[in-house]
Amino acid sequence: MSAVSVERPQFNSHVLMSGADYMSNDLELNPYMHANEPFRLHRAIQQHHIIKKALTRAGVKVDSVKPPRYCQDGVFVANEALLGIDEETMLMARLPKGREAETPYYTSVLRTMGKRVLHLPNEAWYFSGQGDALRYGSYLFAGQGFRTSPGSEVHDFIEDTLGYDVVRLQTVGLINENGSPNMNIITGLPNSEFYDIDYAIAPILWPTETERGVIAVCKEAFTEESLAKITALPQTDIIWVPYEEATGVSACNLVSTGRAVVMNAGAPVLEQALRERGLSITTTQNDELKKNGGSVRCTTLTLQHVV
Repeated sequence: MSAVSVERPQFNSHVLMSGADYMSNDLELNPYMHANEPFRLHRAIQQHHIIKKALTRAGVKVDSVKPPRYCQDGVFVANEALLGIDEETMLMARLPKGREAETPYYTSVLRTMGKRVLHLPNEAWYFSGQGDALRYGSYLFAGQGFRTSPGSEVHDFIEDTLGYDVVRLQTVGLINENGSPNMNIITGLPNSEFYDIDYAIAPILWPTETERGVIAVCKEAFTEESLAKITALPQTDIIWVPYEEATGVSACNLVSTGRAVVMNAGAPVLEQALRERGLSITTTQNDELKKNGGSVRCTTLTLQHVV
């Protein structure tokens, strides 16, 4: 295919990143974490640095801050907030047990940057920020049931306050041998290989009036009802990502600008499909970061989309 049109909107143009200084896998907050597995902090720091360099080379403006002290998952800034469609408002997340100390820190960071900061109005609600809510043009792909409260309350609040047309989606969870949900003993929430939606779906090109959009989707990640919503999206082509790539190397956990993509190595099906669409591709290694359940998308919080 020919190169991507230069008239297309360039999104994820400005992001926030912190650092991997305090990473560890001591608290098993998701099914990818195993406290008895050796964790090489120096390698995690190196992989994080390479992601930052790759994003900068892809034309993304990166603002860097120090990570919150002693927060093992503070490097995964995608989970801290969600940018509104006005490009100014940030809705702060409400994170699970083990990550509560991150929120006050990033609230202060975003206010210092001049963002208008909002919080969920109900303390019983929880929300995983951009990790569970990905913009696709005027749409927002939003997950629920694992790191975001089940039901419509959080999604309704996002729609009312941030201006998105929310596409409410449900990924599948891990099930015990007796058929009951597999629960995380630290967070008290159900476990899923797709606990945040950024493991299951990735906006690649936003749709325009004249050109179709593109999304990458792992079919096995979603319920039949959610798949029906995804396949019914107007002006949208779908790249189907193999389950092995989605879970093995976090293939969907990528950053696309609409012209360039920074993604994890080891996902040949997805990488080839993106190259055939004329996108510039940079691959990085994520084996150490993945021990905490995160990768390229997880390490970035979008501060600005359209340029």
